[in-house]
Amino acid sequence: MFDEGQPENGAAAISDRPIDPGWAWAPYEPDQRQPWNLCRAAHLYRRAAFGADWGLLQQALTDGPQRTVEKLLRPENDVVAFNRTYDDYEAAASSSAENLRAWWLRRMIETPHPLLEKMTLFWHGHFGVSNARVNNAHLMCRHVQLLRNHALGRFGPLLAAVSQDPAVLLGLECSANRKAQPNENYARAMLESFSLGLGHFSDGDVREAARAFTGWFVLRSRLRYIPREHDEGVKKVLGREGNFDGEGVVQIVLGQPATPRRLVGKLYRWLISETDEPGDALLAPLAESFARDYDVSKLVETMLRSRLFFSPAAYRRRIKSPVEFALGIVKGLEAVVPTAQLGQDLAALGQDLYHPPTVKGWQGGRNWINHATLLGRSNLAQSLLAGAQPYGGKLDPWSVARKHGHESIESAGRFLLDLLLQSDLDPEVKTALLDTVSPGGGDPGQQLRRFGRRLATSAEFQLA
Repeated sequence: MFDEGQPENGAAAISDRPIDPGWAWAPYEPDQRQPWNLCRAAHLYRRAAFGADWGLLQQALTDGPQRTVEKLLRPENDVVAFNRTYDDYEAAASSSAENLRAWWLRRMIETPHPLLEKMTLFWHGHFGVSNARVNNAHLMCRHVQLLRNHALGRFGPLLAAVSQDPAVLLGLECSANRKAQPNENYARAMLESFSLGLGHFSDGDVREAARAFTGWFVLRSRLRYIPREHDEGVKKVLGREGNFDGEGVVQIVLGQPATPRRLVGKLYRWLISETDEPGDALLAPLAESFARDYDVSKLVETMLRSRLFFSPAAYRRRIKSPVEFALGIVKGLEAVVPTAQLGQDLAALGQDLYHPPTVKGWQGGRNWINHATLLGRSNLAQSLLAGAQPYGGKLDPWSVARKHGHESIESAGRFLLDLLLQSDLDPEVKTALLDTVSPGGGDPGQQLRRFGRRLATSAEFQLA
């Protein structure tokens, strides 16, 4: 089980007692108290990817945690060539957001760099640009490609690029920024949602920042700068005074302590835990380091290598989004499913890619789970694991089990339990589940499909 040998310091939930930052962010080193095992390997792949198949989990056990994190951060395969190919596919499919959604899901399944896609999804929610407001799939395609290009880079260039992204400006109804009538929509979104957060700026800062962004227009889906429409006057933003343009405001925002603190907090919820609010003392070392260069990759690496990440304080402390739920099944069972259908089903569960509900993205957490979505997840698991349409029987647990040397139905059941849940169940529940697969229970393939659905609809499988 995961909690064998849990550490004395940092194992409790944050609400139980404070966690020592020095302990939390030091690199995790396996020992008898906290061994590197299947539970921790699968935990890493749930958070830094979209799950893993058996081969990846076994390779992770051989490589150890630090080498596995290194591969997730800097894959050995040709990521550039893969991304170039998929960029071309998505550009060709940009006649509709539904086509883009299907290609992105396929990219998530097949990518040699799943952490890059996971972080692209993070930024997609952070900036909250929706085609419902943009109404231009081509611009949405370019927007998500922009996010991907910066996803593990530096936040400063990302924020600057977003400030001149036609999809962002159209999504915020900020396509015209005239000197005589500054549009405050982007300035407010940047200060409130993209960087500082509420309570760290005033309405006056919004008005002055909006003046700095005048001159930029989106005309016929293209960004244009009209010099005569830029306000050359002195502006006062967040206590700084000068003849700022948009880039100047970005630099001012990056210099505010609230910006790194808020971004570190959001990434903490994404990678570590969303069940407890971390204290300032816990996040302070990361926020201080992040403020120096805004290197997202370095921040993510610190979190993924940390003692806290591999402790019970982080284990299964996030609710899977619909994308994470579905791809956890698909990745584990080593197949590609029809992603146009999958995109529709995930939209029905509340996560419609290219359509975040607001500029603040998806709320996540417990908002993913209610009676309707739990039923929807159960139905999706049944559809994915059925031997028929709409997914055409692409996922076959019995074939995957036999591929990995499990020829009996009992052995295959134990394998599937390890693959999807790492046997991370109470002994009585585990025994009761395994009793549902037996030599006398009928066709092994159908038994394993039903068994897989039971595992995928368990409470434990809903948690990342």
